[in-house]
Amino acid sequence: MTSSSLLRSFIYLYLVLFFAYLFLPLVFMMAAAFNDSRFPTMLPWQGFTLRWFQELFADQLMGRAVWNSILIGLGVVALSVPIGLAGALVLYNLQSRARTLIYGIMVSPILTPGVIIGISTLIFWRQYFGVGGGLMLAVVAQTTFIAAFAMLLILARLQRFDRTLEEAALDLGASHTWTFWRITVPFLRPALLAAALMAFLQSFENYNTTLFVIGTETTMTLNIASRVRLGLTPAVNAIAVILIALTILGAIIYELMRRAEVRRRALAAEAAA
Repeated sequence: MTSSSLLRSFIYLYLVLFFAYLFLPLVFMMAAAFNDSRFPTMLPWQGFTLRWFQELFADQLMGRAVWNSILIGLGVVALSVPIGLAGALVLYNLQSRARTLIYGIMVSPILTPGVIIGISTLIFWRQYFGVGGGLMLAVVAQTTFIAAFAMLLILARLQRFDRTLEEAALDLGASHTWTFWRITVPFLRPALLAAALMAFLQSFENYNTTLFVIGTETTMTLNIASRVRLGLTPAVNAIAVILIALTILGAIIYELMRRAEVRRRALAAEAAA
């Protein structure tokens, strides 16, 4: 056996172990959702069943928690993406020596523990505006740090932007508003979509911050955490199966749309030639 073949074997072994480390827990967790056992486990296998999905759909409290998570996530997206876009544009166009300081201030919420953000948000809004815990306050608290993630994604995309495109449009008589919506925003569209998706997922799974500002409401993450004390059932695994299936479906749809767009561009290029 040569050294190159030995190295190739080690690489294959590493890849197998790496993907097994990543996906075997997911496989066991998904299999437990179909096991006819009172406990969320795959072994011993007691028979195939769908009753945990039926129990999940009949659980009104969990349904309300999931709906609250979706509403909060959409609210966070609606606030985080515009705020992140504004922050990225400010940093991109700022040339003063204070740029580093302003950048540090804008990304500091990422480094702040979620517990601190949750408690400080609740105290501030309750003391000065009389706003108690609830869905609205959860949106505000999560946006505090998620907007910084969105800003970093958009700012990374802006680093590749050719500013001469804006200058050319302005020289030809276009207004700043027209230039922004017709040149800058289309260029930033992939980053904006990525920031929106990231913001929704960050909000959907958030626990530390939401725990202190949600009030009497609950979210999916909080609901599952509260059930851990009482003992979980495989209905929680059923939620995981649905979320994984939706993620895979979304990835497939995106890939099909991307390939269709590539084909359309290729056909347009051939027609133009």
